[in-house]
Amino acid sequence: MSLDPLVIALPKGRILDEAMPLVRAAGIEPEPAFDDPKSRQLTFATNHPHIRIIRVRSFDVATFVAFGAAHLGVCGNDVLMEFGYPEIYAPLDLGIGPCRLAVAEPVALSDSDDPTSWSHIRVATKYPEVTKRHFAARGVQAECIKLNGAMELAPSLGLCRRIVDLVSTGSTLKANGLVEIEHIADVTSRLIVNRAALKTRPTEMNGWIASFAEAVKQKA
Repeated sequence: MSLDPLVIALPKGRILDEAMPLVRAAGIEPEPAFDDPKSRQLTFATNHPHIRIIRVRSFDVATFVAFGAAHLGVCGNDVLMEFGYPEIYAPLDLGIGPCRLAVAEPVALSDSDDPTSWSHIRVATKYPEVTKRHFAARGVQAECIKLNGAMELAPSLGLCRRIVDLVSTGSTLKANGLVEIEHIADVTSRLIVNRAALKTRPTEMNGWIASFAEAVKQKA
């Protein structure tokens, strides 16, 4: 096995809580600081001397893996759809963080709205590329306003009338007077791999893919 450092990128936030049982079941245990909420570390040693974990924003996991700064990662397929990095191979659906990417609008607007009549719409979203492709497929031109959060505020403040965002229970939409009107894609988190690393370190990389696959199987 290569002793060159192997870097695994994990997403901050809600998905991390679901990912860690799989990471541990695959045989990787981070140093104690990883579980310390007061720690400001971003990179962590593990029980394997040559393996380190980095903890970054979910969107950045894909970028670190695509450019080879990390070799493995856990990433939602919403991010993979948005970036479309050819350098990333996603061999395994981890089955965690299930939600969906959807179009939503104010309840009052939905009562009279007919999505089949749209020709041009303005949308606030963190996913401009996915959004444009989704609407272009049916001949609708989407003007996307890029926001990184608080999407639900956009319609009430007049920024736009519709949003494209991740929806899990729908409670956030409801609390902000919005309703889901169109489904774009189902989303779960995937194990992702840098393709170049897979070619240059095949035994090691395939070994970890198999370990994660077994962890997913045991969880099921």
